[in-house]
Amino acid sequence: MHVDTIVALATPAGAGAVAIIRLSGPQAIAQAEAVFVSIKGKKLSAQKSHTLHLGTLIDHGKVIDQVLVALYRNPHSYTGEDVVEINCHGSTFIQQQIIQLFLRNGCRMAQPGEFTLRAFLHGKLDLSQAEAVADLIASDNEAAHQIALQQMRGGFSSEIQHLRQELLNFASLIELELDFAEEDVEFADRTQFNQLVARIILVLKRLIDSFAVGNVLKNGIPVAIVGEPNVGKSTLLNALLNEERAIVSAIAGTTRDTIEDELVIDGIGFRFIDTAGIRQTQDYVEQMGIQKTFEKITQAQVVLYLLDSVAFQQDPTNYRQALEKIKNQYPQKQLVVVFNKIDLLDEATTESLLRVLESMQVQVIGLSAKQQEGVVRLKQILFSLVQTGALRNNETIVTNTRHYDALLKALEALQKVQWGMDTGVSSDLVAIDIREALYFLGEITGEVTNDELLGNIFANFCIGK
Repeated sequence: MHVDTIVALATPAGAGAVAIIRLSGPQAIAQAEAVFVSIKGKKLSAQKSHTLHLGTLIDHGKVIDQVLVALYRNPHSYTGEDVVEINCHGSTFIQQQIIQLFLRNGCRMAQPGEFTLRAFLHGKLDLSQAEAVADLIASDNEAAHQIALQQMRGGFSSEIQHLRQELLNFASLIELELDFAEEDVEFADRTQFNQLVARIILVLKRLIDSFAVGNVLKNGIPVAIVGEPNVGKSTLLNALLNEERAIVSAIAGTTRDTIEDELVIDGIGFRFIDTAGIRQTQDYVEQMGIQKTFEKITQAQVVLYLLDSVAFQQDPTNYRQALEKIKNQYPQKQLVVVFNKIDLLDEATTESLLRVLESMQVQVIGLSAKQQEGVVRLKQILFSLVQTGALRNNETIVTNTRHYDALLKALEALQKVQWGMDTGVSSDLVAIDIREALYFLGEITGEVTNDELLGNIFANFCIGK
C-alpha cells in the first residue's frame, strides 16, 4: 500500500517567535534532505534518530530561512513513521513558503488529526489514548488536563483491555463447548464465570457513573446566577471574574439575555451564567429572557440565588416564597443563597436575617458584590461543592461521550449474559451476548473499529496533530 508523506504546521497559525512544520511518512527524511543544507555539511539521511541539525532551507538557490531540523526515525517517533520537524522563524510568510515548497516536491497536506491517526494505525496509541490527545490540547484547567493526561498514559485503556481479556478467555471456553455440543462437556466453570461477569458489571457501572463527574470537570461546572431584577447578579458576575463583563445599571431588567463566562478556581473550571431577573413583566423581550433563565437553571449544576438584603428586610415573605419555589422545582440542584448588599445593613441586622434564611435549610453566604466583600469565601464554597475525590485519588474518570455510550451497551450485553446464566439459557445464546459485550469494549480501545468511526474521531482534531 502506497503511503503519502504528509506535511502540516504543528504550532498555532499566526506569527510568533518560532513555528514548527512537521513531516511524516516514508519520504519525510528524503524530502527534507532535498532542500536542507546543514552548516556542517551533513546529510540528513546519514544521521541518527532523535538528533537536531542547524542549517538553511533553500528553494532553487534561494534561501528561505535558517532552521533547526529534528529527525525521528521509524518506529521511534510519534507516528511510528519517519518524522521530520522543522523549527523555523514564526513569520506567516516563511511558514507558507516552507509548506508550499514541500507540497510542490510531492508531499500532501495533512488532514485534521492525521498524525495521531497514523500513530494509532502503527500501534503507538490505542483509540482512547488518541482521543485523549485532543482532550489534552483542549484542556483549559487543571482538572481537564489531569483527566486527559491520565487517559493518554493509558490508565483507562489498560483497565478496559484487562476486563476484555478476562471475558475473552471465558468466551473462548464457552465457544469450545459449542464445538463439542453433542458430547455434553463443560469447559468453563460456571461459578467462576458468574463471579467474573458480576465483577465486570460493577466496574462498568463505576465507570459509567464517573461520566457525570468527568463531563463537568472537562467542560466546566455550570453555575446559574439567578434572582429578582436589580439584586446585583451582574455585579456579582463582574466581581467573580474581576472584570466588567456584564452591564450594571440601576434600571431593573437590564440583563435580558444570559451572559456566560468562565473562571478557574483551584484548578477546576466554572462556567458562570448571569441570567435575566425573575419577575412578572409585560415586556415581551424580558419575558423571553426570564424563560431562558429557567432553561439555564435546568442545565446548571449549581444555582446561586441572589437576595437583596435591604429588600429582604422590608418584605421577607415574598423572597422566602420565591426561594421555596426554586428549592421545590429543582430539588437535585446544589443551591447557595447569596445574601447581597450587606454593606447597606448593620452587622446585627445581617446576622439576624442570615439566621432566618438558614432556618430554611439552605446554604447561605452574606456578601457585598459591589465592595467585593465575601467574594473569595463564595469561591471557596463553590469549590467545596465539586466532587473532586475521584480526581484526587487518581481514579479512572470517563469524559468521552463515545466511551460512555460503548460502556452502556457493554453493560446491557453483560446483564443479558448474567440473566441467561441465572435462567439456564443455552450456551449458544449466552455466547452471542458475550460477543456483543466484547465488541463494545473493543470499540473503546480500537481493537474493533471501522473507517467511519475513525473518520468521525480524527475529523475533530486540529491539523498538525
